[in-house]
Parts: sequence; structure tokens; C-alpha cells
Amino acid sequence: MPDALDATPYDALLLLSFGGPEGPDDVVPFLENVTRGRGIPKERLKEVGKHYFQFGGVSPINGQNRALLKALREDFAEHGLDLPVYWGNRNWAPYLTDTLREMVADGRRRILVLATSAYASYSGCRQYRENLADALAALEAEGLELPKIDKLRHYFNHPGFVEPMVDGVLRSLADLPDDVRDGAHIAFSTHSIPTAAADTSGPVAAHGEGGAYVEEHLDVAQLIADAVRERTGVDHPWRLVYQSRSGAPHIPWLEPDICDHLEERHAAGVPAVVMAPIGFVSDHMEVLYDLDTEATAKAGELGLPVRRSATVGADPRFAAAVRELILERAATERGQDIIPCALGTLGASHHVCPVGCCPSRAPRPAAAGADSPYA
Repeated sequence: MPDALDATPYDALLLLSFGGPEGPDDVVPFLENVTRGRGIPKERLKEVGKHYFQFGGVSPINGQNRALLKALREDFAEHGLDLPVYWGNRNWAPYLTDTLREMVADGRRRILVLATSAYASYSGCRQYRENLADALAALEAEGLELPKIDKLRHYFNHPGFVEPMVDGVLRSLADLPDDVRDGAHIAFSTHSIPTAAADTSGPVAAHGEGGAYVEEHLDVAQLIADAVRERTGVDHPWRLVYQSRSGAPHIPWLEPDICDHLEERHAAGVPAVVMAPIGFVSDHMEVLYDLDTEATAKAGELGLPVRRSATVGADPRFAAAVRELILERAATERGQDIIPCALGTLGASHHVCPVGCCPSRAPRPAAAGADSPYA
């Protein structure tokens, strides 16, 4: 057994995720949680939920989180990191508030949070922080002693996140027929968000067209494309594209959509496409439906060979990256001078979200940031 690793001052890690239904009866209640406050009728939610019903009403995300929990616990045990790992969701069981209540009952007082979102954006960061603030407010109303909560930095450019995606693209290229492989285009895909949300993503200094959200994705896409070229000798053309748009049609969202992009690439004579979902940690419903079902069907209509590369999921390198991020943050909290691990041109993200980072349209309290009411 190696020497014990020091996570002081932290005494627990919380895996914080989106959540998803685990059966047909869960779908509409889950969507009601996701859309709470928007006044969407139940019949409309049933229509929206058709993606889930197509897969038996089960989202794969909970199973994938269980696999990640297992990978984290195994990695920590193997490397001598004595840090318990808990799991809570924003929109489905195990609910975040229930998990925090359990952690308090277990005596946890300094908690680090790993969100299953690697990039800066309102929905990928600040909304999680708002949910944390809501949960802490609920515990405070119950008279419980509140823990201090910090959130791990964005890990989009950590080698343990990037390298598994490089391998996924290489495997997808290798799986293409020989006569189209070298001419294949890579479509790096992520979740579309309103352009207004993208423009204000990241710290205030990063605000502008596309904000930190687009800049970070472009940096990761370039890292992967460069690595693929180095390992294959082929310089594959690529573009960042978007998927999973929702909301009112008159509101501008990031484009191009993956299906529109496939049509455009086919018309341009591209012989094949690899779809690489770099914006997602695991193969959850939006990957299974929007890429494996909808985009793949569109490619079939066009007669365009496509492959979809794997997300990071519970890859051991990602579990190791989480361990490294924990030790980095813990050492920083203890006042040590640490050089953070990051690839690409942007450097390591901030440890503490500054004021004005990824603002919401209607300001709400958010924990684990410079503007947290629970410092």
C-alpha cells in the first residue's frame, strides 16, 4: 500500500450530477423536476419524454454514475486516498439535499464537489452551485450544522479527461472502411445553449462572443485533432458542432446543429464523419438519442458512413484525474504552491468561481463561489 495521500482539509467528495429516470413511471415526474417553474403542461412533458420511453423509460446516466463512483472508490483505495465518496443529483434520486443531509449526519464538514460537467456555463456550473445553495438553505431551515462546500475546478483540459477522448476518436477512425478513413471529418459535438448564455460564460474577463464555453470546447477539439494527427499521420478536418437544442425557436442558440452539419458535409463530398461528443462526461440520454439515434439516422438517409466515439465515462484515467484534482485543491487550501495540470492554450481554470461568472438571468444565491452566502 502506498503512503496515504493527504486530502486535508476535506473529509468527503460529493459526486453531483443531473439525474435521470429509472423506469417509465419516473419519466414525467423527472421532467417536472427539470422544468419546475416554467409552467409546461404534463401532456407536453409526455411528448418531450418520448426519448426516454424509446429506451424503456430508463436514462443511462444513473448507471453511469454508479460506475464512476465505483471507479473513484477503487482508485482512491489503490492509491491510499482515504476520502469517502457520496452521490447526489439535481433532478432525481438520490437527491442532492438528501445526500447532504446524510453527509452532515456522518460528520462531514469540509466537502469537495465533483460536477459531471467539465466546462464553464450557467447550466454546467452556476446552476449546480445554485442547487447547492438551495440544499444548504433547506438544511439550515432544519437547524442542521452546515458544512463548508467547495467545487473542483473545470477539468475540460486535464489529461485524464482529454486522453480517453483521443483514444475514442482513434478507435472510431479505425472502425471506418479503409477507403473513407483518411478523408473522414471529425464533428466535435457538445450541448447547444442560448448564445446569450454562451456569451456570458466564464469569468467576466472571458465574456464576449461564445464566452468561455465555446473557447474551452475549441481548445479541447484542437487538442484531440492534434493528437490524432500525431498518432495517425493524417490531418483530419474538424468543426465544433452542437446538439440537444431545446426552448423557444425565436431565441438564438449555438449552431450548427449536428444533423445540419452532416447534411452540409455530405453535400461537400466528405466520405465519412466521426461524431465525438466532447461536451459530455458519459453516454447519457442526449448522446444515445441525439447522436446514436437521430444523427445516425440522418447519416443513414444521406448514405454517409458515421461512427460515434466514446465519452470518458468511468475510464480509470478520469478517476485518476479526479484524485489529482482533489489533491491539487487540498494542497492549495493548505497554502501550498501547486502547479495545476492542464493541456492546451487556456491553462487551468479558477478554483473559486468569481463574481459575475456564468450569471443567470434572474440572480439566485449560489454556493461554492466568491459570491456564496455560505462562505
